[in-house]
Amino acid sequence: MPAAQVSPRAKGRISSQTYSLPQTYCTRICIVSRVYISEIAYPEVRGLLGSCVQLMVVIGILLAYLAGWVLEWRWLAVLGCVPPSFMLLLMCFMPETPRFLLTQHKRQEALAAVQFLWGSEQGWEEPPVGAEHQGFQLAQLRHPGIYKPFAIGISLMVFQQLSGINAVMFYAETIFEKAKFKDSSLASVIVGIIQVLFTAIAALIMDRAGRRLLLTLSGVVMVFSTSVFGAYFKLTQGGPSNSSHMDLLVPVSMEPASDSVGLAWLAVGSMCLFIAGFAVGWGPIPWLLMSEIFPLHVKGVATGVCVLTNWLMAFLVTKEFSSLMEVLRPYGAFWLASAFCIMSVFFTLLCVPETKGKTLEQITAHFEGR
Repeated sequence: MPAAQVSPRAKGRISSQTYSLPQTYCTRICIVSRVYISEIAYPEVRGLLGSCVQLMVVIGILLAYLAGWVLEWRWLAVLGCVPPSFMLLLMCFMPETPRFLLTQHKRQEALAAVQFLWGSEQGWEEPPVGAEHQGFQLAQLRHPGIYKPFAIGISLMVFQQLSGINAVMFYAETIFEKAKFKDSSLASVIVGIIQVLFTAIAALIMDRAGRRLLLTLSGVVMVFSTSVFGAYFKLTQGGPSNSSHMDLLVPVSMEPASDSVGLAWLAVGSMCLFIAGFAVGWGPIPWLLMSEIFPLHVKGVATGVCVLTNWLMAFLVTKEFSSLMEVLRPYGAFWLASAFCIMSVFFTLLCVPETKGKTLEQITAHFEGR
């Protein structure tokens, strides 16, 4: 998922220093929350609960868009203090995960945590404890149970960012303006609603459809939508490339105004389809799989590496996308994103295991060949 967008009303008013603390907070939440949920949830609902993290993220973005219509940025900052304050309060009543307590030789506390979280100990299988005490060492990367999930987790984060999500979001308001929307900030709200709706759908069907199916479906939708997006730029770009972002969506001069609006609606449709496809699969599932596929004793380091990869790729894609468009032209840049989406589909089919309904121990055993 790209970094949270700023509310339209607040754009241009908030310095980078203002966001340094929230970004640090968000990074830590990205690591800890998904791992915590994966360890406390039983397999039948782990996909639903894990996807709810992403659902809360996009709901928060949508609420920020809506609040941006009526609040100044200072009050938006104050409002942003409310959710973490509630989290700080409520987490005081939450136990440590049973698996972590077992690594600390606190079996009674682990059973009490299971009783609190599940309502009873029925159905809970005590995981074997042994290697968890070793911690992470580079030599462990020689073992299939370590390097395979490492490679899959990092690749998922790379493909998520190379899909073009940041580029599409970058042009969202401009595309809506070309489609003659009176209020360009309405574009942000529409995008937010699409994200919330389809992320909620993904959360509800995650434990029925499975991760692989949703990732594959999501990738196919993104291939189609980015291809259409590239075709839109091809149809509306004439003459030599221009480095100015504001000119990238200007239609050729010989094209009638009505055709220009029609093509803009083609871009709107493909953009909305892309966001919907991303929200169903490649938005929430890489984060969910990251919390499922790593053994307990390397999970902290491994999830940290995956989150670092995601943020690094988001930075590189956002920073270099304009240069890429100067070299390949806008349509070429989006067709390149389409090629990466095709690669992500094949990667899913060939490398990503299905974790639906499996315990964390069963997933680890799969990678170890047991």
